[in-house]
Amino acid sequence: MKKLISAFIPYNGLPHSEHTIRELLASGVEKIFLLITNNDLPEVYGTERIVVENIFSSKTINIIAEKAETEFVLLLQEDESVSLGQFALERYINVTENTGAGICYSNYLEIKDEKRNIHPVIDYQIGSLRDDFDFGPLLFIKTDALKKAVKEKAEYNFAGVYDLRLKISQLYSIVRIPEYLYSINKNVSSSLTEKHFAYVDPKNRQVQIEMEQAVTEHLKKIGAYLKPEFIEVNFDEEKFDVEASVIIPVRNRVKTIADAMNSVLIQKTSFDFNLIVIDNYSDDGTSDIIRSIAEKDKRVIHIIPQRKDLGIGGCWNEGVHNKECGKFSVQLDSDDLYKDENTLQMIVDKFYEENAAMVIGSYLLTDFNLKEIPPGLIDHKEWTPDNGRNNALRINGLGAPRAFYTPLLRKIKIPNTSYGEDYAVGLAISRDYRIARIYEPVYFCRRWEDNTDAQLDITKLNANNLYKDRLRTFEVLARKKKNEVQIS
Repeated sequence: MKKLISAFIPYNGLPHSEHTIRELLASGVEKIFLLITNNDLPEVYGTERIVVENIFSSKTINIIAEKAETEFVLLLQEDESVSLGQFALERYINVTENTGAGICYSNYLEIKDEKRNIHPVIDYQIGSLRDDFDFGPLLFIKTDALKKAVKEKAEYNFAGVYDLRLKISQLYSIVRIPEYLYSINKNVSSSLTEKHFAYVDPKNRQVQIEMEQAVTEHLKKIGAYLKPEFIEVNFDEEKFDVEASVIIPVRNRVKTIADAMNSVLIQKTSFDFNLIVIDNYSDDGTSDIIRSIAEKDKRVIHIIPQRKDLGIGGCWNEGVHNKECGKFSVQLDSDDLYKDENTLQMIVDKFYEENAAMVIGSYLLTDFNLKEIPPGLIDHKEWTPDNGRNNALRINGLGAPRAFYTPLLRKIKIPNTSYGEDYAVGLAISRDYRIARIYEPVYFCRRWEDNTDAQLDITKLNANNLYKDRLRTFEVLARKKKNEVQIS
């Protein structure tokens, strides 16, 4: 193989890193640069050391671009023991050259406790704006693309790699090779819950600020940025019998449905409200519990849909389009419950205070018995009134509980899915209307073995992430079109 590749890898002086170095040298990599934060580490034969403060900083990316004199750069993002597959580098080169890609990445194998597990990754698209998009630890980058990207100066301490791939995506395609081209020995693992909520951890606040700055600049470059200008909501455009309806879609939640419903019925409000429960053909006794509560309280509307093809979003449509639905449609999952008797009043007041088309609260993560579990409060303080709707394209969720102005929700319609349907609606609303936030907890979100937030395998996780990336792609295109119309 012609020597065309420079490799840049994090190095801590540990044996597994030395295995990676041997692998790369044996595979014909021309030059290996070690990214180190400790200048006391010994020299390693066949490599050059680069002392950096943070491998994810813009400064480090600039150094890599300066040092890269080959046609391609292999960037290892994690300090892992890497073994390359047969002709792996040749495959990266061929695909990159044939497609004109700026970045290539591939599936890989993950070896842990002597078990080989497949780790497929998903295709990159224009909506793949999450800063935690899973490329795997290895990025294969066209050096020309790297050097063009760094011409636009950036000064990020943590968002350098994120900013790099956003800038490359503006000029080149980013291509996944659906083959297992390498394997890694995992040294450190973190739970799905920890990863899922990393972006709301206060310890990561400065990281999140930088990531938001990077994606905002990217959206401006591609014509998808939205200024903080909103359509005013006319709350008197339609007449409703009640001010608010709490909507609970449910299927087979015999353990939790009574708690959820009762947390609604104890609400103290200055207005009339009802509770619409869409019972999606439960067969475990859930229906009996709903029926029993409805018989005792006329505010409960028990709906069993005629359709049998409904997901959570479809059940929400049944509630929202019901003639008894109120002016505001307020979410409650069948696993969860409102924190106290003031939740509903607080949510409705927020609509009027900020002339919002949607209100999103904050919640406490708990176990089944309502004991708080890490990370505790999920408040989404990364949302700002001016830039929240742009940053919404970077993060993977908007928070809970969610509430909507019903006439608008009836126009938009909710995707008939059981994942991401709320995110899709939130993005669509944010395109034109103000979303208000409540940063104190108003909701208990329970984690237990049977609920929809139980830990997922990689196949299901990838399917969920691919769907949300597709929703972001739809939204990026819609925002670009909106901006083009305004300009013309």
